[in-house]
Amino acid sequence: MEKNNNQQQQMQLEIQPDVALGNYSNFAVITHSSSEFILDFATMLPAMPKASVATRVIMAPEHAVRLLGALQENIKRYEAQFGKIQMPGMPVQRTIAPFSNGNGGEA
Repeated sequence: MEKNNNQQQQMQLEIQPDVALGNYSNFAVITHSSSEFILDFATMLPAMPKASVATRVIMAPEHAVRLLGALQENIKRYEAQFGKIQMPGMPVQRTIAPFSNGNGGEA
């Protein structure tokens, strides 16, 4: 048997220079129909009345699920390396010891 049967083949990606620069996005709108998910990536700047869509990605529901899984896995790896991502405006999760009734027992 070949080694490739036991190993997943790596996909080769080619990226054009203008695409390699990327598009900055700090805002996304996601909508869907029965057959596709539409992801609009936009930039919202201070003192600007509206966001400007930089990129629209349309994908099948199955690919949206794969994207979700890939994002979850990469966020897990990121947080393992750099620490938990803190979201502004969200409370910090803390473990709080239970209250005591003063008799050494639980409240």
